[in-house]
Amino acid sequence: MLMLSRWYGRVLEAMLGMACGLLLIMTLMIGADVLLRNLGLGGIPPSNELSEDCLYLVTLLAAPRLLRQGQHIRIDIVLRALPFRLGWLLEWLGDALGLACCLFFVWYGARVALASFANGALSIKTLVMPEWWLMAPMPIAFALVAVEFVFRMHRLAMGAQRPREDAVSAS
Repeated sequence: MLMLSRWYGRVLEAMLGMACGLLLIMTLMIGADVLLRNLGLGGIPPSNELSEDCLYLVTLLAAPRLLRQGQHIRIDIVLRALPFRLGWLLEWLGDALGLACCLFFVWYGARVALASFANGALSIKTLVMPEWWLMAPMPIAFALVAVEFVFRMHRLAMGAQRPREDAVSAS
């Protein structure tokens, strides 16, 4: 399981690198759009739409790695104030609920993306593209987050019966 977890961690690092690359591209595109508009050259018409799509993809690409690093939203100050065993049980509850929610979004996202594909739906804004292109990353990303919840639960089971030590924001 440790080797699989390390391999998976490298996949998540690559995804985070792609998210950073998309963020850089989006930043350069927005800067170029503003510059071109200020020079009276009209700008880059699809820049707003592409920025929205980039933000969506950046979020989906970064989420599994942020969860692995413990940089997601947590209420660790509460876990630190509780007895160790109760904090540990709440960690389990949080991971189980997170896994259940992710599996729901995998199911729902796949269903919506497949329906969009089957219907041939188009996203028509500045750019025209198949709608499923925008929907397909969601179930994939949530499946990866679900896998990370399984790894978190494994680490929780193998560790001490106390709240996690990773990503604690309270001293």
